[in-house]
Amino acid sequence: MYAGTRARRMLAVGAGAIVLGLAGCGGDDDDGGGGGTATTTGGSAQAPADTSFELTIGDLVPLTGDLSPFGPPGRKSADLALTQIRDAMGEAGVDTTVSVEHSDTESSPQAAVQAARQLISGGAGCLAGPWASSETIAVAESVAARQRTPLVSPSSTDSGITDLDDDGFVYRTAPSDNLQARALADVVEEELGGTDGTISLAARNDAYGQGFIDKFRAAWEEKGGRTTGPVLYDPEQPSYNSEAGEIVAGNPDAYVIIDFFETYGKMGASLVRTGRFDPTRLFTADGLASDRIPDTIPTRALAGARGTRPGTPESGAVVDQFARIYRAAGGAPRQTFDAQNFDATMLCYLAALAAGSSDGADIAEQMQAVSSPPGERFTFLELADGIRAIANGDEVDFDGVTGPIDFDDNGDPTAATYEVYRYGSDGVLRVDRLFEARATER
Repeated sequence: MYAGTRARRMLAVGAGAIVLGLAGCGGDDDDGGGGGTATTTGGSAQAPADTSFELTIGDLVPLTGDLSPFGPPGRKSADLALTQIRDAMGEAGVDTTVSVEHSDTESSPQAAVQAARQLISGGAGCLAGPWASSETIAVAESVAARQRTPLVSPSSTDSGITDLDDDGFVYRTAPSDNLQARALADVVEEELGGTDGTISLAARNDAYGQGFIDKFRAAWEEKGGRTTGPVLYDPEQPSYNSEAGEIVAGNPDAYVIIDFFETYGKMGASLVRTGRFDPTRLFTADGLASDRIPDTIPTRALAGARGTRPGTPESGAVVDQFARIYRAAGGAPRQTFDAQNFDATMLCYLAALAAGSSDGADIAEQMQAVSSPPGERFTFLELADGIRAIANGDEVDFDGVTGPIDFDDNGDPTAATYEVYRYGSDGVLRVDRLFEARATER
């Protein structure tokens, strides 16, 4: 499994690399993949001698725990991808047998490792998920690399995943926090009208929280801004009265708090109890983005808060059709990272088809090739054409619902669309605008 390691590259948002989308939506609605020997760099995949193999894609979703609001939409998106794959295979005349098996990670690294092992022992050759960065790191180190099975996380954004020694078996369709932390710093600067103020920083003490807040602090201070903290808190604590007092101390001009819903239910209540917390001065990120403020969080802890989250391009045939098929399927409503899990499931299948194999190591070798130039570009709307091209041995470049994936040598996407959102006084999330961020090398 540890046959080699890709050269690591750090991602940053270059000074001219963020283009702010001025049209507001207004509605509710480098090695992280690691491994120099395990992947190609967009070269042509040889035509499979036999496309009649059987592939099981393991879907690691958080149906319980901190990230449970994301689980049902993520599971639904994986199932939608499977339906699209099966329909397109029929049209293309390819007889691969494909299935998706779901397993609950419980929003826990230990449970995620156990779920991943069970899926692989049950025949899964590729994993979509896990979701939390701490889960992905644990599965990468304990399962994916050791059992030579690739994973494609739809939502793990911790910048430390880029530097994992995973031998080319870890990918993600969500952008690194190297990208989002700088993007959020730009949004905060714009919303505050400059960088003269002091920002109080806080985060859950795990890979996601600490990684994100450290990157944000560096980006904000690089702009000349001042910070206090960060206050890092244990997600397992029963209450956070002391930490909340530290966060509001000194009457800061704004707050940046990085957390998940379940923990923020307790932190938010503690912040409200201080009598000094103003949620309209709060900025946050994807971990606290939902259609509306959950019942477990006091409205006064989030109403008026603003944040960024990975999204999809504002419009276009691909985005519109995904929204239609998602809506038509019924069940769980849209949620952050649902499209990313759709794309992750698609990429597991396309890489397996390019490899002509359900073996994890073979799939990993083709993951970058099917997601990046050169090659014929296609989306899930032209999936049958893309399948035919792969079966013919042609170079392809799959673009997801989230936009171009274009995995770099580290398994990270090199561009991302972000939404700037705001919670209204009614607790409903509304998207103000979109912008694109691109990775640049340092």
